[in-house]
Amino acid sequence: MLVVRDLFAGPKRTTELLEDLHPISSRTLMGRLREMERDELILRNNYGGLPRRVEYELTERGRKLIPLLDALMDAGQALECNDCEDRKESAGYYCDFCPARQTSLEFIPEPEVIKPIEPIRRPKDDSIVLL
Repeated sequence: MLVVRDLFAGPKRTTELLEDLHPISSRTLMGRLREMERDELILRNNYGGLPRRVEYELTERGRKLIPLLDALMDAGQALECNDCEDRKESAGYYCDFCPARQTSLEFIPEPEVIKPIEPIRRPKDDSIVLL
């Protein structure tokens, strides 16, 4: 998904992808790129020359993953309410789901405490059962 995200902006060379996806190894990246090329998600353009110039870009099939990435980004932003005050200071705003954004305090009921069920105890039986 990160490769798709990076290639959405436009074609990139292998070294650019390595920098953007640091700390991925070149071996791992090349394996992923080959798999994605086999699945027709990306297109490999080899321009030849010395040093060899290779660029990767998304195909139409790969671009179909962009709405999925957008949905994941929206969900991640909705869940990112751990440090509300820090975000307010750095970004200048609270996210839409942040409790600190609410102007009125709402009554939140205490969760109901469920008592554990006590085990059923049998009366002590000293008799011997013979089979």
